[in-house]
Amino acid sequence: MYAMTTIKESSTIQENKKIAFNQCPVTYLMEKIGGYWKPIILFHLLSGSKRYSEIRKAIPSITEKMLIQHLKQLEADNLVAREAKPVVPPYVTYSLTPSGLRLNSVLYAMAAWSVEDSRINSNDIYKDLGDFPVVNKAEETNMGMVL
Repeated sequence: MYAMTTIKESSTIQENKKIAFNQCPVTYLMEKIGGYWKPIILFHLLSGSKRYSEIRKAIPSITEKMLIQHLKQLEADNLVAREAKPVVPPYVTYSLTPSGLRLNSVLYAMAAWSVEDSRINSNDIYKDLGDFPVVNKAEETNMGMVL
């Protein structure tokens, strides 16, 4: 009997994913950040490390269960790092890994498209992207990034 977290390697969906990965590189990205909440969590971490409570306040409509689940998945996918300091009460921060930081341009492109499309469709959702969080120059230099 399989545990709920065990993936049946011979399943049709797994075979379809392998084919999709080989034919479309966007599939890889969507496997990592797909869904409703993951890009929003990543967006909020672009501005720097945050405690769990800060993320929760920044995204008030997400449930605790979903936030915990997605943070664990993002950590398992090496996009988010979790740092727990051995103090009482526990002090846990979340930050983007170098892989997570490289998503800055992807998230910016998603935001730019959203703003433009909302304007085209007479439904302005955001005034401008001037306050879009960007990777600071020190992090950018350390990672050899070009944004």
